[in-house]
Amino acid sequence: MPVREPTDKRWCEKVTLAFHNTGGSPVRSGTVTFGTHIIDLLGIDWATIESTVPLPTPIGPGARREASWTVCVEEWRVPWGMRVETRVVEVEWAQRGAPGGRRWRG
Repeated sequence: MPVREPTDKRWCEKVTLAFHNTGGSPVRSGTVTFGTHIIDLLGIDWATIESTVPLPTPIGPGARREASWTVCVEEWRVPWGMRVETRVVEVEWAQRGAPGGRRWRG
């Protein structure tokens, strides 16, 4: 689960994620896809904007790693009184010796 913190801009959030490689080989590459929801005063979700960032690699076997990103949408998408809420949509990664890639969807 992401840890979310507000920023000084209503259209951005600081998002921190913890990763744990439970496999037997290092994670050598991957991506994290965020879904940033635009929420009004009543809690209605008006839109979801996706953005993708590189996974912080390498992550050794059994290792844990934490990373933070400032995730933003265009200012015009978040009028006064509305807010953003960023969630993780998907994490994809590749490990040495593993065929293809692995995927987690949240």
